[in-house]
This record gives sequence, structure tokens and C-alpha cells, in this order.
Amino acid sequence: GSPAAASHIQCSIAPFLNQEGAMGHTTAATLAAINAEIDTMAADYNESLDTIWMLIASMLVFFMHSGFSLLEAGSVRFKNTQNILAKNLIVVTFGFLCWYAVGYPLALGVVQNPSDFVGSTGFFHDGFWEDKTKFRIWLFQGTFCATGGTIVSGAMAERSKLKGFGTYTVLMTSIIYPFVVYWVWSGYGFLNYKDGNGKHVSVIGPPFLDFAGSGVVHLVGGVGAICGALLVGPRRGRFTGEDEEQFTAHSVPLCVLGTFFLWFGWYGFNPGSTGSMHDKATAYKAALVAVNTTIAPCLSGLVVFFLRAKVVSPKALDVCGFCNGILAGLV
Repeated sequence: GSPAAASHIQCSIAPFLNQEGAMGHTTAATLAAINAEIDTMAADYNESLDTIWMLIASMLVFFMHSGFSLLEAGSVRFKNTQNILAKNLIVVTFGFLCWYAVGYPLALGVVQNPSDFVGSTGFFHDGFWEDKTKFRIWLFQGTFCATGGTIVSGAMAERSKLKGFGTYTVLMTSIIYPFVVYWVWSGYGFLNYKDGNGKHVSVIGPPFLDFAGSGVVHLVGGVGAICGALLVGPRRGRFTGEDEEQFTAHSVPLCVLGTFFLWFGWYGFNPGSTGSMHDKATAYKAALVAVNTTIAPCLSGLVVFFLRAKVVSPKALDVCGFCNGILAGLV
């Protein structure tokens, strides 16, 4: 009970207390390191899932060009098959190169002080190695861009030269389509941007919403198709002579096969527009979009099939009309 004895006891247990404190600090540091490693692994895992998802979706959308090729080749006269197939190849090759050079920078190249109308950075993949997530975005959006260009090839089939169509493709994939993408999908365009409160708005009030390109891709391509069709006019004798029968699709099997190829590719087009796939909510959204991508073309295809068979000309079995109805539902 003496002060000397108490001092001796304190000196005896001091090393153990110090060791326990050190162990505590070591344990805390170890747990912190483990937590940091887990967070890094989770981030890497999420990034890997998103990249795999976007790559698969991009491949499906790219596969749609085989569907376009089959559908358009079957719809034209046999003598023009090579011409229409060449146009589909031109869209993909020219389109992706234009998207690489100037299309993506104008569409999604957001700078520090962004414009309301167009982007201006990322030419020839500049800055992509500093942010490698841009590679998957570039590929996915590039397949959209090429798809928008392909829409016109069918609208002007059999009455436009390769040189003129190639010029159109360059303009569409380098300037026209990228501008529209920036306005809607960049997050800074005048049709969809955030105000001071973080709310999405546009210059006219509500924002322009387009989940998977019904407006940005198909409407832009469709307007280009209408303009092209009006400029070149109908095929000679298509609606005015006795030779109308010769303009019917030369291969209905190719049309049907192309339609199924396009339908299959649309499961990358629509569900892939979630842009990610590392959480349950996004997975459920993608599943819902896939269901809609199944039901909508079924209904629209049957409606057109019935109308062509019973209500409007030719009031007969029209398989090509059936295919067009399915494609309308997919859009």
C-alpha cells in the first residue's frame, strides 16, 4: 500500500499498456487500410461492370448494320443490291472516322466554360487517356451516330450516287448529328441543362428528354431521309406507270431476316442507354426497357399487318408492311 509499491506496479504494467495501445493503433490502421482497399475494389468492380455492359450494348447496336444491310438489300431491285450494300458500308466506315475526328468533340466535348450549342474538345481522342471512361462512351455513341446516318440510305435507295451519299454521310456524322447530341445529351446544351438549383431545364422551360434516341437519332435521321427523298424524288415509273410491280421487294426473306437482326440489335440500343449496370435500380430499369422493346413492336407490327390486310391497299398479305410496322414500334 506504500507509494513505493504503487510506483513499482505502475512501472511493471506500463510496457503492457503501451503495447496494448500500439496494438489498438495498429488494428485501427489495418481496418482503415482494408476499408480503403474494399472501396477501391468496389469502384473497380462497378467500373468493370459498366464497361462490359456498354461494350456489349455497343456490339449489339453495331450488329444492327447487318440488319439494315439485309433489309435494304431485300427491298430494292436485284440490280441495285451492290449499290445499297456499298452505302451501308460507307456509313459505317466514313461515319466512325468522322465521329473520331470531329463528331464526338462537337457532340460531347464539354469544356470548362461550356457553350450552349456545341462542344470543342476531345478531337482525335485527345484527353481520353486521362479519363479512360470516355472510350466506352465514344464507342456506344459512335454506333448511334452511324445508325442515324444509315436511315437515309433506304429513303434514297436506287436513286442517289455513292459520291452524293458519301458527302451526306460526312456532313451528318461530323456536324448535323453531333450538334443535336450536344443540345440534348451533353448536359449543357440549350435543350437540356441544369439551372442554379440543379434542376434540368431548357431555354423554353421543361427539358428535352430522350432516353434512347427516338428524337436525337431517329428523328434527326428521319428528317434527313425526308429531305433527301424530296430532293431526289420517287423512282422513275414508281407511281405513274404500268411498271409499279417491278419495284416490289426482290427478296422478302432478306427483309424479314433483316428485321429480326434489327430487333435483336435494339436490345443494345434501348436497354444499353442506361449507361451503367452496377446497381439493382439500373438493372431493373434496363429490364423494363427490354420488356418495352419487346411488346411495342409486337403491337405495332400486328396493327400494320391487319390494316394492310383488311383496311388499306393492297388488302392482302403484306410481309414487308409487317416488317415496317415492327420497326416503327421499335423506334
